[in-house]
Amino acid sequence: MRRATFGYGRRPVLSGVDLQVHRAEAVAVRGANGAGKSTLVRGLLGQTDVLAGEVCLFGRPRQEFRDWYRVGYVPQRDTVVGSVPVTVRELVSSGRLGRLRPWQRFSEADRCAVDCALEGVGLAGFDRRPVAELSGGQQRRALVARALAGDPELLVLDEPTAGVDEANQRVLAATLAGLAATGTTIVIVVHELGALASVVTRTVSLTAQEHHPC
Repeated sequence: MRRATFGYGRRPVLSGVDLQVHRAEAVAVRGANGAGKSTLVRGLLGQTDVLAGEVCLFGRPRQEFRDWYRVGYVPQRDTVVGSVPVTVRELVSSGRLGRLRPWQRFSEADRCAVDCALEGVGLAGFDRRPVAELSGGQQRRALVARALAGDPELLVLDEPTAGVDEANQRVLAATLAGLAATGTTIVIVVHELGALASVVTRTVSLTAQEHHPC
């Protein structure tokens, strides 16, 4: 990002952002509530308008980028969790769809990717459980598994530890550390690092007054 300004319609929400993330980095974006952390993520992923400046993904301008299967996203809130009667496996399997053509069915490789994602977050024995029956921390881990099922090169997590107990935070931290070790690039939006401090290689901060990473 170079001098990027994000907003809705013509209304700017976050201005003057300069941020580069390199391959295999684990970058934490920190800031108080209202500093624009989630707006930054949505701007990166094309969910808000770029009103000024430049935003690139894998070296391509965001408006030209089409390979979204290379990006895994764990949102801060997800209406799928608890609102639709799906099993953990069904939820995680949906993260694999970006890798498939419309006419393709799940292959053995796809099923293996889902199994690996479930195992990676410690939910291998929960695949037949309804998502609504999981604890809040387990639901967050299921959402991470959904993102991992697509084998992303870039993983973006928006407040992944919000409402998650310490034990589940440690499981998540171990999962992310393993991904970082294999070369996955990670961007974590977080208010407090907590258990994720050991994973992060660099921290940038947003302030509510200026909205500039430093």
